[in-house]
Amino acid sequence: MERKEFTRRHLPHFQQPGQTYFVTWCTKDAVPPKALESYIMQLKDISNQIENSKLHKANDQIISELKIKYSRVRKKYIKAFDDLLHLQTKLIVDLSKEENTQLILDTLCFWEGKRIENYAICVMKNHVHWVFRVFEKNENGEPVYLSDILQSVKRFSATKINEFENRTGSLWHDESFDTTIRDDLHLYNAINYTIENPVSAGLVKNWWEWKGTKLFQ
Repeated sequence: MERKEFTRRHLPHFQQPGQTYFVTWCTKDAVPPKALESYIMQLKDISNQIENSKLHKANDQIISELKIKYSRVRKKYIKAFDDLLHLQTKLIVDLSKEENTQLILDTLCFWEGKRIENYAICVMKNHVHWVFRVFEKNENGEPVYLSDILQSVKRFSATKINEFENRTGSLWHDESFDTTIRDDLHLYNAINYTIENPVSAGLVKNWWEWKGTKLFQ
């Protein structure tokens, strides 16, 4: 079956084998359902404008301006998303519990050297930050897609954590927030943001003190 490299739920997602990503996802209760609706609608609208402009062969300046507008709204979305994650105090599951944290770290390392190359991971109380590169081909010579990797790790970790916590039902929010890494500086900033997240949240003074942080050399 031919795979689509561009898919969409609430937000557009671009998948490209061989690409490096900065991905964040959270527990299903971490962000109120309609808290980010305004940003989501804006991003959808601008994305549709970009697609329509391309379809009708609009000049490059119009498309460039729309992309800049999209980027600005997206940055606001990221800031609002992060703020909400750190504000939550009531947790359906505390991911920072030792057994939950270790399970997630082990799961995100499962495909290491086979389908992905890890750069940094941080397991917070209600969300996960992950920076990694997806290989172009897996061990069977097939293309590797971000959606497959995320589906695999989220499904497995949710099942195991539910067992640990003696609970049933969904654990993770349906959608993950992924950013395509553009260059080395962007990669550096994504890694730094990931490992410094517990420090920014006031949980530790130094990033290496947080047990849920793993930096790959």
